[in-house]
Amino acid sequence: MGDYTFDEIYAIVVMQSFSGVSLMCIYILMGLGLYIIFGQMGVINMAHAEFLVLGSYTMCLFSKFVTENMPAFENYYVIFAIPLSFGVAFGVGYLVEWFLISRLYHRPLDTLLATWGLSLIMQQCFRSFIGAREMSADLPEWLLGSWAASDIIDIPISGLVLLLLTVFLIVGLALFKTKTRMGLRMQATTQNREMTGALGINTKMTDRITFGIACGISGIAGAFFTTMASTSPSAGTNYIVDSFLVLVVGGLGSLVGLFVSGGFLALLSSILEFFMTGSIAKVWLYLVIFVVLMKFTRGLFSDKVRS
Repeated sequence: MGDYTFDEIYAIVVMQSFSGVSLMCIYILMGLGLYIIFGQMGVINMAHAEFLVLGSYTMCLFSKFVTENMPAFENYYVIFAIPLSFGVAFGVGYLVEWFLISRLYHRPLDTLLATWGLSLIMQQCFRSFIGAREMSADLPEWLLGSWAASDIIDIPISGLVLLLLTVFLIVGLALFKTKTRMGLRMQATTQNREMTGALGINTKMTDRITFGIACGISGIAGAFFTTMASTSPSAGTNYIVDSFLVLVVGGLGSLVGLFVSGGFLALLSSILEFFMTGSIAKVWLYLVIFVVLMKFTRGLFSDKVRS
């Protein structure tokens, strides 16, 4: 970094931090889905990344449909594509819980193996029915610009929009869990399934909706993913490990920890990758995670975890 002045380094750090906002949103939303599935339901879902790909394909195909058939709505299709990505991923997740996951509760190893096989099946379905080539969405012009914070600092508008949407989703999920009847049923089922069933609550239906919501959130992450890269059948595999790390570093059961760890890891990764190659940046990132977990063995916000 000897060739850079202090002002240039400052500008690089700021711009790379905001460039990493999109990645942070993906990490947080992926971790949010895992928080619900693993932290609340005790299920290890190795196919979680494929729901991200499902959401990104929904975004891309909807973009293609609008471009070819309704070009006048190109600047507005994102407003409908994001909830559509959630709906498609929710529907598939609902069916997966119904036909597969519901038979594997309290069998974590079997769940891991089954969902890993499911991820391979979903990847092959993407290749067979959509194609193996990479696909991208045509983003509206208002998402492609940047905001000039100073003469040398440009902040991408897409990152700011995605950050606001992610915060909105986190707050919305927190309110849903604590203020709605279904959210309270989800928490009650998690804490004491037998007593919840004895009170007349359909715990099987609650499980399906919970799993579907988690997959739907991953679908939204996939829609966000199309703003920073093209998608492919195996695109999600690059994010599943990091998403689990975000969940573990933040501390199981803590939404605040999830947000903090997702932001920290994504922004650190973005800054490191500017100054060194991607593989070396990953090594340093994992070393930082290793040091953090040595100090905080149950995550940064372990006091939030229910034993």
